[in-house]
Amino acid sequence: MSIYRAEIVWTQTSGDFLLNRYSRAHVWRFDGGIEVPASSSPQVVRLPFSSAEAVDPEEAFVASLASCHMLCFLHLAAKRKFIVERYVDEAVGEMALDERGREWMARVVLHPRAEFAGASVPSFEILNAIHHAAHEECFIANSVKTDVICEAVL
Repeated sequence: MSIYRAEIVWTQTSGDFLLNRYSRAHVWRFDGGIEVPASSSPQVVRLPFSSAEAVDPEEAFVASLASCHMLCFLHLAAKRKFIVERYVDEAVGEMALDERGREWMARVVLHPRAEFAGASVPSFEILNAIHHAAHEECFIANSVKTDVICEAVL
């Protein structure tokens, strides 16, 4: 079994905590020493109590799904002897209210665009089949109740 860790660090810097007037800016620390500035989304907590320059959990959720899908796609494309030179995905997450009236990430739509090199370029049908297989293999997508949709872009 694999274990993955992240350290989330927040420190009160200014404002009135009890009046909910404090910064939500914090740091995500990962193995290898990388630190990522993080915050609540300005769509959830208004500025200046959020940091628009930082990654928010909703963006990270969408990026995590898209990144996992991409890594599975690259693996499967290589197994089929397709050479991927570039891969770009403009993924979009959509919040909605669930049956209890609570917000949740109801849908994530991936828009992956893969560019291939060499003589062997997959047809649109094969491209979609690889994306479907990548979605089936993505353990992040298999771990959430959010509908994760993949709409490949040629």
